[in-house]
Amino acid sequence: MSTVLPINGDQLSPTASPVIIGSSLRGLCIASLIMATWAGSLTILFNASLSQQSLWTILAVFWQTFLYAGLFVTAHDAMHGCVAPQHPRLNHFMGTSALLMYGLFSYKQLFKAHWQHHRDPASPLDPDFHDGQHKNPFAWYFRFLQRYWSWGRLLALIAVFHAMHLLLHVPESNLLMFWIVPSLLSSVQLFYFGTYLPHREPAGGYQNVFRAQSAHRPLLLSLLACYHFGYHYEHHEYPHVPWWQLPTIAKHGIARINT
Repeated sequence: MSTVLPINGDQLSPTASPVIIGSSLRGLCIASLIMATWAGSLTILFNASLSQQSLWTILAVFWQTFLYAGLFVTAHDAMHGCVAPQHPRLNHFMGTSALLMYGLFSYKQLFKAHWQHHRDPASPLDPDFHDGQHKNPFAWYFRFLQRYWSWGRLLALIAVFHAMHLLLHVPESNLLMFWIVPSLLSSVQLFYFGTYLPHREPAGGYQNVFRAQSAHRPLLLSLLACYHFGYHYEHHEYPHVPWWQLPTIAKHGIARINT
């Protein structure tokens, strides 16, 4: 059962932004497709033979990593009311479900932390920012992880691991290769393309109030990198725009979205 969080106009109202979000149906279809593909792919990979290492195994790990990132991006969009804008309870339910699938994270906790990030980006008040001294990506990444670390969640994940192995007879090697490794790799992907690159301080200092910069990559590369979150300035300027509309915002502006 999902927690219905307090909603204010700055977070979920379509009128809070000049962008028309669109129908809940499209957002729900995209979110459901990502979640269903992740679950279906994982089911297939749990039954795959790993007796011989091969190229397909490596490709499967990267594919599953991409889908894990998609789960987190789906939850992120739910925090902005983009999954089902006309149905807040359903919107939060989808976000809660995506984060549970991703790694048993608390949607309520991440919801609060993410909106703190939007209120005070790249500042000491930003829970996703570095400590002001250790700005290199490695130290920043481990601080990023530490913010959301929980012994209780780790113990729960260990319990799920053993339950799937003992009750569902999933080989430990498959659990490690397709359940654990992709989730860890996706955390690196999300941090590097969604936090470090957009919010690291440029040589000349920050140039805008969002303290964010965008990377304009080819469309497919932008999708594969981190579901278009390279368009990070656009995301902060129009946080109610779903991830799949960010390239249009970056290329054509608001007018094209509203037509």
